[in-house]
Amino acid sequence: MSPASPELPNDVAALQAMVAAQAAELAAQAAELATARAGIIEQRYEIETLKARLLRALRVTFGRSSEKLRDRVEQFELLLADIDELLAEVAAPGSPDAEPVAPGAPKPVRRPLPATLPRDVVEHAAPCHDVTGACLACGGVLRKLGEDVTEVLDYVPGSFRVVRHVRPKLSCRSCETITQAPGPALPIRRGRAGAGLLAHVLVAKYCDHLPLHRQAEIYARESIDLPRSTLADMVGQTARLLRPLVDALGRHVMAGDRVHADDTVVPVLEPGLGRTRTARLWTYVRDDRPFGGTDPPAALYRYSPDRKGEHPREHLQTFRGILQADGYAGFAGLYGDGRVVEAACLAHARRKFWDVHEATKSPLAREALDQIAALYRIEATIRGRPPDQRLAVRQEHTAPLMTELHDWLDATRARISGRSELAAAIRYALTRWEALTLILRDGRACIDNSAAERAMRPIAVGRRNWTFAGSDAGGERAAAIYSLIETAKLNGRDPEAYLRHVIERIADHPVNRVANLLPWNLPNLHPRLDQRLAA
Repeated sequence: MSPASPELPNDVAALQAMVAAQAAELAAQAAELATARAGIIEQRYEIETLKARLLRALRVTFGRSSEKLRDRVEQFELLLADIDELLAEVAAPGSPDAEPVAPGAPKPVRRPLPATLPRDVVEHAAPCHDVTGACLACGGVLRKLGEDVTEVLDYVPGSFRVVRHVRPKLSCRSCETITQAPGPALPIRRGRAGAGLLAHVLVAKYCDHLPLHRQAEIYARESIDLPRSTLADMVGQTARLLRPLVDALGRHVMAGDRVHADDTVVPVLEPGLGRTRTARLWTYVRDDRPFGGTDPPAALYRYSPDRKGEHPREHLQTFRGILQADGYAGFAGLYGDGRVVEAACLAHARRKFWDVHEATKSPLAREALDQIAALYRIEATIRGRPPDQRLAVRQEHTAPLMTELHDWLDATRARISGRSELAAAIRYALTRWEALTLILRDGRACIDNSAAERAMRPIAVGRRNWTFAGSDAGGERAAAIYSLIETAKLNGRDPEAYLRHVIERIADHPVNRVANLLPWNLPNLHPRLDQRLAA
């Protein structure tokens, strides 16, 4: 809906001032657009430079076997994929940064899709009177004039297929009016990728941890020409398409009574330097099931180029409730005004005693582990029960054990060397004692931060495969897609079937109702069943 036009003043001077202000605003916007386009041109120049370096590295690689050179080639491939994804995201058709297509400019020549692939034909009937089939304009008889065919390469689990969208053209014998159904609404405008293929590429990259150049090699074995640059374009434009849904997911997570937080390292390539730097991927998990909550679980991932405390403070600026996290000092700035309550992680405290015991077989460390194990046995009996019941059990059974553990920590610290690893483990627990004992004052609090640590496991697994991100923009895209994939898994949804369902619909979905596309609001989809039904 367009905004209402402002009332115009009657005074000529005021009108001139208004016109001048609007002209200045348009000039400023034009300058911003020119700057953005200049940045895109600069990035394209960088792409060409990197491609030249990549070709040289490939020649050297094929000339001499070298593991180091092969690693360099993969680094270039990852960086090129990230830059192509970024260009696809900021310069997609309909984006403010998209470059206009010049009139008469030649259209890109595309290779025909392989004739060997199975084809599903979807016929879009031309609009006409339902009963008589007559022309809507004058009621005359329609005759077939021809048809336009749009072929879209799609993917269903286990096979590629081509969906032929056939739109017959009909013309009226009386008034020569031509009628035809509109073209199919595709996830990527002027693209040939169906929702199933886009979902498959995303899940392969972010769930199965297959970089795009490796996917291209896999598809080539099926005679499908999908180079890395084309796949990167798909990922970038799809990430832009899904951004409103990720924002809605973030609002759901931050509206929870309790959020689990954690972070992990993500190596990011430094262009031109041949090395990586350390960035961070943060996770914020809302999961109310341990205290009997009915709101659906969700995991939100955020990327930052470093581990400064300003990043979690920005991520959590709208959050009000219990923050379950480790002892990272960057979270400390959130607890000062009372809107965020700190809940520490007993698993982190336990791990320090475990490390001491593994290294030294210390009987004192073993005793600490036994006391902590008793606390976990109580927690196992109240998992999934309402907060008031959890709190009652803790106050009766957990509180005496916590007091006993605190007294033991104090007494043990007084009789061992302050420089020992055991003393460091004891100090870690005592320093966070107030936050560790929140479970005795609030039934919603958990004994540890395991929910966030579980959410980080896919990142750790993937990191061993893709090694590093190609850029900061690539890290942000990864965080967004990880959010949707891991939330789908938390809600028992197949991530590929879920993303296919969403990508098919989100372009035409009202933005004010985008939350309806979150995993818990959709049925549990079965991609192979969908494939059988389509056949």
